[in-house]
Amino acid sequence: MRLVPAHAPWRLPEPCVEALWGLFTMVIILGGILSGIFTATESAAIAVIWAFFVTMFIYRDYKWRDLPKLLHRTVRTLSIVMILIAFAGAFGYIMTLMQIPSKITSMFLTLSDNRYVILMCINFMLLALGTLMDMAPLILILILTPILMPVITGIGVDPVHFGMIMLVNLGIGLITPPVGAVLFVGAAIGKVTIENTVKALLPFYAALFMVLMAVTYIPAISLWLPSIVL
Repeated sequence: MRLVPAHAPWRLPEPCVEALWGLFTMVIILGGILSGIFTATESAAIAVIWAFFVTMFIYRDYKWRDLPKLLHRTVRTLSIVMILIAFAGAFGYIMTLMQIPSKITSMFLTLSDNRYVILMCINFMLLALGTLMDMAPLILILILTPILMPVITGIGVDPVHFGMIMLVNLGIGLITPPVGAVLFVGAAIGKVTIENTVKALLPFYAALFMVLMAVTYIPAISLWLPSIVL
């Protein structure tokens, strides 16, 4: 057995050092957005250029002759996501015309005037809608926010706290069938079936639900950082 000298300097394992090039992609995305240098779309574009540079010139996992095959694989995966988003957007438009979210909210308010019961009902509604629609239509098209905000403020919930509740709910919906865009992307990249992916995710669904309950009923989790900054 080989003994390591006591004075040997500590250093990162070689796989960790190699992974730093790829991990820097997250620094570009989050750092660019949080610093205000890039918008979310611009940071994604810069991250793609960086990932292409790292793959072709540093890791050298692919040759230039493999580029058409990579583009074909990327377009195929992207087409799956865009079709899902298109149908989710159309479905959201129909729901808005039929005023379904508003009717569901009114139904919840008639069930109870208890703050915690209403929050639980809103969680169930957001989880259900998140599994049927993409996050972007639910937030950007303003289906839920103007409907739920008066309800939330009426029961004394901080808008920042409600924003975190909504994001966690809709984030869970992104990996939940039948629409979950991230679920389909992961299955396409991993070349596994949706059924096997969902089975593997079952323990994580339980953990995510516990996190959702903690975020919902412990406001300090969402509000401690804004209170420090502001």
